[in-house]
Amino acid sequence: MPTLKAEHVEAAMLKGAPASVAEDVAARFAAGDTVIVRNLNPAGHTRAPRYIRGKRGEIAREYGVFIFPDSNAMGHGKAPQHLYSVRFEGGEVWGENSPAREALYLDLWDSYLEPA
Repeated sequence: MPTLKAEHVEAAMLKGAPASVAEDVAARFAAGDTVIVRNLNPAGHTRAPRYIRGKRGEIAREYGVFIFPDSNAMGHGKAPQHLYSVRFEGGEVWGENSPAREALYLDLWDSYLEPA
């Protein structure tokens, strides 16, 4: 296996990041909207962690439209969609023993979410 030279690391890392696209895809959610993470169980890989599926959160930020990596990695096309930062109260994720002010932020794709 060839060694990656230091001057090429940044370019290699950027290749793995979701690519933004100039597609006209309407955002289904906006900051402040309450959402529930869908309980997805696909045969292949997904970036929706199991521990967050079925949990209620609030849209903290909308990042824009990107190539959907789950679809693109499987050779099913770019399937552009919005990416959101979603805030979850600690108690929603970890239960009643979670510290009172704890929160978790996860970046989640539009197709992982449904309105609450």
